[in-house]
Amino acid sequence: MEVKVSVDLNPYKERVNRARVIKPIGKVTQVIGLMLEVQGIIARIGEVCDIVVQGEPEPVRAEVVGFRDQHSLLMPLGELRGIFPGCAVVPTGHNLTVRVGRHLYGKVLDGLGRPIDDTFDNSVGEDFPVDNRPPNPLKRKRIDTVLPTGVRAVDSLLTCGKGQRIGIFAGSGVGKSTLLGMIARHGSADVNVIGLIGERGREVLEFLQEDLGPEGMARSIIVAATSDQPALVRLKGAFVATTIAEYFRDQGLDVMLMMDSVTRFAMAQREVGLAVGEPPATKGYTPSVFALLPKLLERSGMGQKGSITAFYTVLVDGDDLNEPIADAVRGILDGHIVLTRKLAAANHYPAIDVLQSVSRLMPDIASEEHKEQAGIVRDLLATYRESEDLINIGAYVPGSNPKIDAAIAKNDDMIGLLRQKPSEYSGYEETLKELAALVGR
Repeated sequence: MEVKVSVDLNPYKERVNRARVIKPIGKVTQVIGLMLEVQGIIARIGEVCDIVVQGEPEPVRAEVVGFRDQHSLLMPLGELRGIFPGCAVVPTGHNLTVRVGRHLYGKVLDGLGRPIDDTFDNSVGEDFPVDNRPPNPLKRKRIDTVLPTGVRAVDSLLTCGKGQRIGIFAGSGVGKSTLLGMIARHGSADVNVIGLIGERGREVLEFLQEDLGPEGMARSIIVAATSDQPALVRLKGAFVATTIAEYFRDQGLDVMLMMDSVTRFAMAQREVGLAVGEPPATKGYTPSVFALLPKLLERSGMGQKGSITAFYTVLVDGDDLNEPIADAVRGILDGHIVLTRKLAAANHYPAIDVLQSVSRLMPDIASEEHKEQAGIVRDLLATYRESEDLINIGAYVPGSNPKIDAAIAKNDDMIGLLRQKPSEYSGYEETLKELAALVGR
């Protein structure tokens, strides 16, 4: 008796259709600024190509970013040094991937996900695509759990939830990196993924040793794309950090993603957009910058299993919180923490201005008692700030306004609650007890 066995050939048909039996080899025709013009290849947007350079052991990698007059426009994922007209260009047939796994704990990677310090074998782990889509909004779990950060000002008045996305807005030198280091050391996430995008090379080791420390480094993965790197490497660094965080989230872990800074990411995309020929729009930023920001920021948050709680720093030009990038990012994220130069100048660290800051999820995750106490403290802080000039020059007469009297009486205690040394840790329950004691005094 003949037995017929049915075999599903559809997966194999797909592979055959996608396979490239003959790889077309193109050549570099000209280089203009950061852009390579290549003739003779068929490659899609985002595809990685290898440029063969004579005398170099490894090819230069480049990514297709546009087309012009039947030519492909590529931007390098490395140095342009050594490239000349006629260099062979070979499409790889795939987009950029990064090798991920638990072997990355405590390691430092470059903007393309390669080890900087060569202390581990990058052949282990599994490849993960860098350009992923954000999770389906209908399949995201709701945020209903508090995530303690160990920072009193945040836990008491700007409570964060597990899976929330927060922006840290500040000018240069106000303490963004220090605050990130405090959260990384004291936070309760399973793993930290930290993206240092467009930062000074000097600051990388400084951040690792001083801000993060050995205890923070042990459960952290660092992606560093410094300011001297090509624009596309800085751009990819942000996506590589997000991809690593997504991998661990899909494993069911609670991930803390920190990125310093989104502004440098936007500047890198502006460089790419201007090189391709996009028109400059708001303050010189090209339209693609504002289209790319939500594609990056929406990838973090809750998943079906794990979560990515994200802190993104935004460097505001001239301390202007309404500049284009700050305004766009604030509209996408679930809250913002504002650091001010005035508080930093008064030696108040972390320099968080709680009256300008907000956590959009605090009303949903904090207890009623906690919300009431936080509201009282905010009210007292606002009252003191409104009357500060009168108080300082001695024009206010005690007893004239009971609300101002209460604000004056509790001002030192409120400052004591909000101030915290970088090495100091405050547990969530301990913070809530201090808040309750402050309100009850």
